Amino acid sequence: MDPFFTELGQKVLARWKEVNFSQGLFPDIAREVLEDRPPATHVHVPTLIRDFLLEDRQPFQTQSGFGEPELVVYDDPRFYIQILFWLDGTTDIHQHKFSGAFHVLAGSSIHSRFEFAQPEPISAHLRVGQLQMTETQLLATGSTVPIISGSSQIHALFHLDTPSISVVVRTHSDPGTGPQFTYLPPHFAVDPFANDALTTRRKQLLDVLEKTDDPTYPTLVAEMLRELDFERGFFILQNGVGYLRSIGAWEESLQIFQQKHGRLAEFVAPTLEEIIRRDGLAELRRSITDAEHRFFLALLLNVPTRPAILSLVAQRFPGAPVDTIMRWIEELTETSDFGTSILDVELPAAQPPEVIFAALRSFIDATEAVAPAGSSPLSPTDRQGLREAFRHSSLRALIS
Repeated sequence: MDPFFTELGQKVLARWKEVNFSQGLFPDIAREVLEDRPPATHVHVPTLIRDFLLEDRQPFQTQSGFGEPELVVYDDPRFYIQILFWLDGTTDIHQHKFSGAFHVLAGSSIHSRFEFAQPEPISAHLRVGQLQMTETQLLATGSTVPIISGSSQIHALFHLDTPSISVVVRTHSDPGTGPQFTYLPPHFAVDPFANDALTTRRKQLLDVLEKTDDPTYPTLVAEMLRELDFERGFFILQNGVGYLRSIGAWEESLQIFQQKHGRLAEFVAPTLEEIIRRDGLAELRRSITDAEHRFFLALLLNVPTRPAILSLVAQRFPGAPVDTIMRWIEELTETSDFGTSILDVELPAAQPPEVIFAALRSFIDATEAVAPAGSSPLSPTDRQGLREAFRHSSLRALIS
């Protein structure tokens, strides 16, 4: 067992005992102890890894799939301390049914907070509402953040470095604070631990039909959507949206769902569009190795407003943030005889890249476009067409 974390856990236990193990006071106690003895300045990660691999005397290890991996380094009947390694980029937007605090042991992260306004329960495991980001910050190595159980703290972390490592001091569970919802922006809260085995098997069977290009797939989905309740119908649409689009059956399927469920169905299309957008950016980020470009894509993936993106760029890089962003965009641009490609934006060859860049800069910093030397200014129609193309792309948060 690691002596540093044993001492850390004992300090948390002693301070918590002094306040009669008050659930509401635990996050502040955990934060204070982590800040008094920050693991980032006291723990040598290679030694920690070596000792964990070679020393059999370790606390009880959970079966949790959270972290890549999770190491339990201190265990008490009331709380425990875990170390979470992160190799992939992001956690889902989520809330907790436990409390405590987390500390960035290594790496850095984008930390975003949200609120879920006007929640409307569909079932015990599904809600609709308006998910809105309220704050975004860069967390550097050594940062500590309290964890509050329940819906008062909805957040997400996007880890910028590989690996990023977190130390979490947390209760096992806080009574009365579940379900531990995961949020699908902009409109859904789902309970990821709800076990609807029938829906799971139905999705798997539909996947078989998809992979074998079975011609009955769209007809069967349509029949299901006419009969299923809102919750099961939503998960069938979520599972099949990509394939339904590829075979030209998406609009009909969505219309059937809307006819059955009326007003509530209006939340579905924007949420599934956002899932597709986020999945596409995450896949693109996995193929890019440049650290600055990966940071830019992380911002586009996780930060929905232009002021917040510009602020985070300014915190991490010198110079004007719009200049930095335009440099990244130019570096990520591909040109061919057929046109210009900027991430997921495909533009025809009629407009040269330098004219597109000038227009895009003006969209980002809300100024009039200045045509490059030797180029003619864009007509109002062409300019509006470019603006709309960018507003319907992964760059849309940047467009003023």
